[in-house]
Amino acid sequence: MPSHPPQDTAVRPEAPEVGPEVRVAAARVPHDAAWFEGVVRAHATAVHRYVRRRAAAVDSDDLTADVLAVAWRRRDDVPDGAELPWLFRTAGFVVANHRRKGRPVPVEHLPEDVDTDDPAVRAVRDETVRTVLGGLSARDRHVLLLHAWEGLTGDELATALGVGRGGADAALSRARARLREAWAAHEAR
Repeated sequence: MPSHPPQDTAVRPEAPEVGPEVRVAAARVPHDAAWFEGVVRAHATAVHRYVRRRAAAVDSDDLTADVLAVAWRRRDDVPDGAELPWLFRTAGFVVANHRRKGRPVPVEHLPEDVDTDDPAVRAVRDETVRTVLGGLSARDRHVLLLHAWEGLTGDELATALGVGRGGADAALSRARARLREAWAAHEAR
């Protein structure tokens, strides 16, 4: 007859429940100087392009530096894996604050030649596109440009807009529908 090991009847304390925030904190990459250098190397150019499309070229370097300074100060708030959308959202706030200051734009510093190889510049130079986009709300324009120019989709777009994934999908869908309507109305003229 086979012998069975004696059963352990001792009561053991249960392991404490670990919530998702504890698991996330344990798995999170430390947001130290090395992390920040990696973020800057990976995303500074994209942030600069984003800022340059929305502000005067002469201000784009300073505004990009402001965005990165905010990222350093608030590095613990930057979600892992969504650094670029977070930076775009922050850049939107930095540019909006800059516009509210109402500084005059010194036209003597504007470049004579436009880089026509940049697809974003080519698109904006088209008067029809500029007119139709100009007729949309600022929110619709922002959503469309984040998607079309910055290439954000899904969760990235949601992070950049500060809404949930469903809200971002709905905002993009509505903005596209309004763009189609505005385009059709413009073509009908």
